[in-house]
Amino acid sequence: MWLSTVLRGAVPRVSLGQGLRLPPCGITQARLKHGVAAPAGFSRRHFKKDLISMLDGSMAPVAVTEIRQYLRDGNISFHDGYSCLHVPSPFSPNKDNLLFIDKTTGRFLCKDTLLEGTWEDFKDSMHLLLKEGCSFLSPDTMASYLEDSDCEDGERQLTNLEISRIWNKAVWLHDLEDEDAQLIKAMFNISKITNNTLKKFGVKCFQPTKSLVFPWYNPRDLTMKGLKLLSAVCQADVVSYIETVYPGPSHYHNLFGITVMGKKDTEVVITSQEVDSLAVHQATGVTTVSLPRGINCLPPVLLPYLEQFKRITLWLGDDLRAWEASKLFARKLSIKRCSLIRPGDKQPSPLKGLNLGLNLNKLLKTSLPASHKSIISFRQLRNDVFSQLENIEQVAGVKWTRFPELNKLLKGHRNGELTVFTGPTGSGKTTFISEYALDLCMQGVNTLWGSFELNNIRLARVMLTQFSLLRLEEQLDKYDEWADQFEELPLFFMTFHGEQNIKSVITTMQHAVYMYDINHVLIDNLQFMMGQEHLFSDKFAVQDHIIGAFRKFATENGCHVTLVIHPRKEDDDKELQTSSIFGSAKASQEADNVLILQDRKLVSGQGKRHLQVSKNRFDGDVGVFALEFNKSTLTFTSSKSKAKVKKVSKENETPDPLPETPSKKK
Repeated sequence: MWLSTVLRGAVPRVSLGQGLRLPPCGITQARLKHGVAAPAGFSRRHFKKDLISMLDGSMAPVAVTEIRQYLRDGNISFHDGYSCLHVPSPFSPNKDNLLFIDKTTGRFLCKDTLLEGTWEDFKDSMHLLLKEGCSFLSPDTMASYLEDSDCEDGERQLTNLEISRIWNKAVWLHDLEDEDAQLIKAMFNISKITNNTLKKFGVKCFQPTKSLVFPWYNPRDLTMKGLKLLSAVCQADVVSYIETVYPGPSHYHNLFGITVMGKKDTEVVITSQEVDSLAVHQATGVTTVSLPRGINCLPPVLLPYLEQFKRITLWLGDDLRAWEASKLFARKLSIKRCSLIRPGDKQPSPLKGLNLGLNLNKLLKTSLPASHKSIISFRQLRNDVFSQLENIEQVAGVKWTRFPELNKLLKGHRNGELTVFTGPTGSGKTTFISEYALDLCMQGVNTLWGSFELNNIRLARVMLTQFSLLRLEEQLDKYDEWADQFEELPLFFMTFHGEQNIKSVITTMQHAVYMYDINHVLIDNLQFMMGQEHLFSDKFAVQDHIIGAFRKFATENGCHVTLVIHPRKEDDDKELQTSSIFGSAKASQEADNVLILQDRKLVSGQGKRHLQVSKNRFDGDVGVFALEFNKSTLTFTSSKSKAKVKKVSKENETPDPLPETPSKKK
């Protein structure tokens, strides 16, 4: 209680952003837990230019066989590493300095000069090297050639000034009065972390907001490239934490602790939070680094810095989402060298273990190899079964905050599942599904939109309205404020529009999963892929092939796919059923969940929207609840006071109609 009282007076309710309005408490807490940084609120980018992160077929990964063949044809020596190919850097006179080429994307990084670029950039540089007839290319020459155009010079300079201002004003904890230092440590539960450990990792305190400051050093010359502030906020006696990063999350590629690791170290522990890395290193002396976005993402640009390690232990947290992220990241890092710490009461997060007085060296020895032989008995399954029973709420998935009635039926949004969504034409399918996805994205679910029917600018405008709950066209002075916050969501869009080939779409999805650790892909809608597939084949066979491809993708990548499919033509006075989905029965058979947006036509002539869960493979609960549409904010709300959620025991049984009440039509 005393800490809560202190926090109320010590920590302001706004971050360092310029007049930024903080998101609701629930979103703030989720962003800390799942590693999504709170909006920096500093950038002022054009919405159409930079707000939408696009993915299309041109970003498809390059085949590693193509990379190897190019290097062989050019007589360029290379070593096959874990995630990257190692070649002598053409940007350094010292050929012992290596350049790393990502095996999946072809992007390169020279650790000596910190130059990076695409596979095409690498080939262009080799062509230029041959043309100039020199032994290496000047980094200055290539820096200008590969200059990042995403961030304008003026904005970059302002951000650098802000970084310098915060860093220079921050103080070392050992320079604080003992009472102040103890208070700061108590706020962040790091009382057992010594000042020497904090100094070794460069952690300071920014006193105006009582925040911890974690630096992002340039590994080449130890200059400051960015920083993360961790601030504590107390609401109703509950302490939550806000992360603010400079530059913004999209430019913040940092392995905290990279300057502490030695060049000859062969083992490393990767954590999801900086404070966990401090705990691991202090208790064990093992080399440790933490990820910039926690369990939310492992940016491939960081993989070259981890190539030197023969053994990697992933200790990302103490819940089921951390465990799932560990398995996903191990695939990027090469599972042969990865071990995982299974979360549980006896194996908590590193900081919690340190505070409980546990032996972290012993916990590290309990790590499990990420790779294993085929499971052939319950003995090999029993730990996974126990983990699910122990974390039953987390197994149910991420909960919706805007649709509590949907949580009562589906229980949550789970990775690796396929959801089929349908509804009558004009019922508001795209509007509802965009809010359904936005709700999850605001909680840290990395989301990729494939909108083939509605162009991305219109879709982003709808989602921004749903996010701000304002008619921004009438309040343009607030546009930048909300666009800055919306920009920091882990949200990406495919640039496909109109009819597309399923192979191109799946390839782009795979690339997005690798680059951005996408957890949720939305396809609106399936019919736009059927015209490109086997024009002379049976249309139902084509649809079955496409659905099978999405089902396989969801399972193999541990990624949830929501697939919009138009219904068959039905009479206006009839409700849609699972059998109303266009095509054969394969769509409903392959789907884990089937959602139907009903737009009932009443005897009175009035309409009422309902969302029906007609299939739920997780626990079998199905049912229906009423929705009210707010035209000004383009949002749906469940009318809890007017209709109760009804459940039925059989998956395909239609629930009894709910009491009808008038509502606005879209």
